[in-house]
Amino acid sequence: MSETPLFDVVRDALRAERPVALATVIEGPHTGAKLVVRPDEDPLGSLGDPDLDRVVARDTAGELAAGRTGVRHYGERGEAREEAVAVFIESFAPPPQMVIFGAVDFTAALVRVAKVLGYRVTVCDAREVFATRQRFPLADEVVVDWPDRLLARVGPGLGQRDAVCILTHDAKFDVPAVVSSLATQVGYIGVMGSRRTHEDRTGRLVEAGVDQSGLDRLRSPIGLDLGARTPEETAISIVAEIIALHTGRTAPSLKDTHGAIHR
Repeated sequence: MSETPLFDVVRDALRAERPVALATVIEGPHTGAKLVVRPDEDPLGSLGDPDLDRVVARDTAGELAAGRTGVRHYGERGEAREEAVAVFIESFAPPPQMVIFGAVDFTAALVRVAKVLGYRVTVCDAREVFATRQRFPLADEVVVDWPDRLLARVGPGLGQRDAVCILTHDAKFDVPAVVSSLATQVGYIGVMGSRRTHEDRTGRLVEAGVDQSGLDRLRSPIGLDLGARTPEETAISIVAEIIALHTGRTAPSLKDTHGAIHR
């Protein structure tokens, strides 16, 4: 396939806001050769060797899932820890998504901070009087619905770059929100509440069929242990925990500490 159709594929994906990555040989044999990688589809193009294509397609899919762009090095047939070929992997990923359940006071602050970080933010609450565009003007979408129904629609599209934040304290709302979130591949699930609220909720989740591996995915109490009190401070502690999770840095999550949250 020539370069023009490859660029057409990239262009069409960008216009449709679908993730796509372009891998280009910038040093070594076949400099300028390109490979287009999209989730759940066969790669298009070639870097000049089928083994190199296979390895680079695998690595490019991983970089695309993480939304990363950079240079990787290989042997001429895709061997690791060699420098014969340099490949520039350029990821074009849609903005990460944050789904916030609960139209509460903390939600508006979290929406503001999340938008600064480039998230596409959806606020969802089953209470029509609270889930309004007037209360959350910066949100990309405000949905009046139950969490399980919303996640049935958007859940399949959530990945490791995305986040679900559950800010309610109502069992009939937060339990289905957690259970439905655990059925997705979303990278972060944070649940607000005191330690006592978390213990009570854990019992209800177990009754709903959530196992230990599911409970381990939850960040509850939500956020880093910054001593946050105001909605704005709490929003910063939440997004800081998300950043730390993505970067692999060790940080004092409230989940991993003991005692009162507010001292």
